[in-house]
Amino acid sequence: MQDSCQCFQHDCVASSTTSRRQFLRHLVGAGVLTTALTIAPASARAEKKVPKALVLSCIDYRILEAERYFLSLQNLGGQYDFTALAGASLALSGMPHQYDAEAFWDQLDISYRLHQIKKVLILDHQDCAVYKYKIDPSLADNPELELSTHTEYLSRAYWAIRERYPDLNIELYFVNLNTDVKQISPLAKVA
Repeated sequence: MQDSCQCFQHDCVASSTTSRRQFLRHLVGAGVLTTALTIAPASARAEKKVPKALVLSCIDYRILEAERYFLSLQNLGGQYDFTALAGASLALSGMPHQYDAEAFWDQLDISYRLHQIKKVLILDHQDCAVYKYKIDPSLADNPELELSTHTEYLSRAYWAIRERYPDLNIELYFVNLNTDVKQISPLAKVA
């Protein structure tokens, strides 16, 4: 089986070595977004809901329902762009892979430019396998250390976003597996 595809309006080839960024650019350039909008029911197009925020979450299925419920309580009413990357805030530091950070910055730029979002919410969670894999296999065994480690990476993400998008509000959260969501205050920026 060949690991490539031809974009239908361009002479580009997406292969296994093509980055997510390049692939997304080709898709947008190929009119996929335009096509999706034109085939949507007229009632869906007429609503004109505008995303208020970009949400960055981990890919872990265990927290998705709790996050959706929490986001509804934040008066976002489904009006947010959603990006899921393994490790959430850890992904912005280039772990587990640098292209995860690039994918986030691309998604944030698209959300900011096209949807004029005003806010970014980052939701890390308890017992994250990526944090165990990249930081400490026993991290979840020590709740205080786990929270302080997530707070450190959430804070790094906060300052990185603040540097590139100073006008955006940034909210940081830690989701426990029992569905409690705790807001995290960013640590002071380290020089």
